[in-house]
Amino acid sequence: MQVEFAELSLIGDRDENQDRVAVGRSANAALLVAVDGMGGHADGARAAAVATETVIEAFRRATQPLFDPQGFLHLTIGRAHANLVQLGAEVRMEARPRATCALCLVQDGIAFFAHVGDSRIYHLRQRQVLDRTRDHSHVELLLQEGLITEEEISDHPMRNFVECCLGGNFALPGMSVGGARRLAPGDVLLVCTDGFWSGLGDADVASLGTAGEALDQGLRRLAELAVRNNGPHSDNTSAATLRWLGQR
Repeated sequence: MQVEFAELSLIGDRDENQDRVAVGRSANAALLVAVDGMGGHADGARAAAVATETVIEAFRRATQPLFDPQGFLHLTIGRAHANLVQLGAEVRMEARPRATCALCLVQDGIAFFAHVGDSRIYHLRQRQVLDRTRDHSHVELLLQEGLITEEEISDHPMRNFVECCLGGNFALPGMSVGGARRLAPGDVLLVCTDGFWSGLGDADVASLGTAGEALDQGLRRLAELAVRNNGPHSDNTSAATLRWLGQR
């Protein structure tokens, strides 16, 4: 499997970085992870760290290529949720640590998406957003119903209201586990927190890694642009990305 990776996390205008990103890889598979600790709850940074560690450890232990990629993503998100519930077991419900997450698994030239909350996954091809996940958020519902436009999301007063997340209640959160997406050489996959995508338009995101730009350079360019666009109150701004170059 031939791929190019990059990952980056900027603190933005916050006092603490409660985002975590990670890349897991082996000879036969790769996993991009973005987790956003919810700052309005206790210990968001710890929540993000525990969730990320849970996912990466599950990937490392799994036989690859994975026999059931979608099943793996579903079970792994469930395990991360359970670990966050345990982390907050002694804390009152409204203050328990919580997080959103986005996972992108790649193997055999196919990508599988899974996410909870408003952390996103993008599939980019030839300067276009070929596909992206739909947030589990109030503003996403308004967007799908045609009541607001994509451009109005970033300024909407309920932009930060997510409908499901990891942690909190014992019940498994609503999650979206997407079907297989066949990759073409040069395709770019991106997982990111809302601090990243909220400061960028689709055209900005789709420019990642184009015109010979290395992914690490492009990711920093876009993350710094997102921080500037969201200033002076920008959120933690984090992403991990992969360019599919083909299979040997």
